[in-house]
Amino acid sequence: MKGVILAGGLGSRMRPLTLVTNKHLLPVYNRPMIYFPIQALADAGIDEILLVTGGNSAGDFLRLIGNGSQFGLKHMSYAYQKGEGGIAEALGLAEHFAAGDRILVMLGDNIIQGNIGPHVRSYLKQSSGAKILLKKVSDPERFGVAVLKGKKVIGIEEKPKKPKSNCIVTGIYMYDQQVFQIIKTLKPSGRGELEITDVNNAYIRMGQMSYDVLSGFWSDCGTFESLLNATNLVARSETRKGKRS
Repeated sequence: MKGVILAGGLGSRMRPLTLVTNKHLLPVYNRPMIYFPIQALADAGIDEILLVTGGNSAGDFLRLIGNGSQFGLKHMSYAYQKGEGGIAEALGLAEHFAAGDRILVMLGDNIIQGNIGPHVRSYLKQSSGAKILLKKVSDPERFGVAVLKGKKVIGIEEKPKKPKSNCIVTGIYMYDQQVFQIIKTLKPSGRGELEITDVNNAYIRMGQMSYDVLSGFWSDCGTFESLLNATNLVARSETRKGKRS
């Protein structure tokens, strides 16, 4: 299984911080934001990762991360997304890298606590299809919200005004090779992007989507408030580790 980290976009909601750098290079407590998803994938046993980025700061990732040896990776690859065509379009650039393998995809601004390795191993027991990781939050209207029925996810609603649950889809997805054919069938949304929610709903319609709920903390870094929240969560976690050591 290979890993894909999506770290493109212009970070317009985070200006002026992103006027001179990519959002995913901003600090979260004591590390660059992009270190967290790389470490999460490495901790889950993924040692081949493709990082998809864009904008004017793409070269900074190579200078910062290099070949990924500091994370114990076997290989670190890079791809460039022109413009802002959406998360699904960025993922489509990973087809050659995946080379028929299953992929673990993580958005570059996701900060998690704990190891997602057990979720990966659970997914690999599936004969085919996809798995998404969910998290209960207090502001689900900001995200893609999972519509659940028993132990099944029957749909995902993107940023609904009246969420049907408080379980949101985090930026952690697992897909088989069908994902690239699905992406090729997508049409741009009203904001002109290929949406990852449409990819997930396609798997749901095929009856090939499973889910797990993340334990430990999770935060995105898409707003000033969530970036501050992520920084505080990591700071408290690091402080507790220091007291135990």
